Amino acid sequence: MSKNVSSDRFRKVDVDEYDENKFVDEEEGGENQQGPDEGEVDSLIRQGNVMGALQAVLKNPPMNTKNQALKDRAEGLVLKVLSSFKSGDIEKAVQSLDKNGVDLLMKYIYKGFEQPTENSSAVLLQWHEKALSAGGVGSIVRVLTARKTV
Repeated sequence: MSKNVSSDRFRKVDVDEYDENKFVDEEEGGENQQGPDEGEVDSLIRQGNVMGALQAVLKNPPMNTKNQALKDRAEGLVLKVLSSFKSGDIEKAVQSLDKNGVDLLMKYIYKGFEQPTENSSAVLLQWHEKALSAGGVGSIVRVLTARKTV
């Protein structure tokens, strides 16, 4: 008989930890998220720096929080920024975003499509066209299959 037979260390390993079919919910950690800074975004829009306002509004998205009021406020702020762009500047703004920025923008576009307001659908369709050309179909797939929503 081998001398390792009497060892019981193998019994202390949690084999379920290595099971690929085991579902573990991602950590929340979103209780302290505040979303985009409304004062900063409004200030940038008033100064005419809509490109900076877009960067600021996409900087701190409330994705991990369950606070629906915070998510609605952020969505309204993003829609306000998107509406303040001129049609000719949209493509340049989308091109300035990285892949994650385009995906986040696409999340807000689809969120805006869920509850359209007056003239928002036309603005969102313009943004969707430019974001689709920048991010491709993969961006749409990532947004529609993402578990974290805005």
